[in-house]
Amino acid sequence: MSKPKPMSQPTATRRAAITVRGAAKSSGVQVKKNASTARQGANIDEGAKIYGIYPHVRIAMIRQGIPASTIGNLSSRMGMSKESLLSSLGLSRATISSKEKDATALSKGESERVRGVPALIGMVQTMVEQSGDPAGFNAARWVSEWLFKPLRALGGETPASYMDTFEGQKLVSELLSMSQSGAYA
Repeated sequence: MSKPKPMSQPTATRRAAITVRGAAKSSGVQVKKNASTARQGANIDEGAKIYGIYPHVRIAMIRQGIPASTIGNLSSRMGMSKESLLSSLGLSRATISSKEKDATALSKGESERVRGVPALIGMVQTMVEQSGDPAGFNAARWVSEWLFKPLRALGGETPASYMDTFEGQKLVSELLSMSQSGAYA
């Protein structure tokens, strides 16, 4: 039996884009084409949809790069300054501004950090929906405020100060989960 030939990079990218578009479409997430790079990225402004899609789809989105314009949209939706969001994610304002101007996608590392914010928003929205009446609740604004409140569980640090790494985002997500069950105050 012969080994399958390795895919060329363009073929692998096209297949990943098809996977992202198909899975995102079934999840209700819009996928936009980045004109300058011909790469795909999901509209991650809707946190609940990102939170609810399959991990392999989120990974494909990260690998392909999220559009740099997502950061401005996300900060507006959260009611926070773009500078505060960039700072909490450990992203360079100059680099992101350049990528926005050129309409290019973020790198894998940048995309992963940015993707973590709408995932938190989606997590909070889901928690509120499961716990009661979500009418009038704005998960994005709540997360924006919560991120900058010092927490005893973090030794008086803010959750925002942990958002610049994947492990930090995982810790913040776990704290939110524990708060729903009343495991910490």
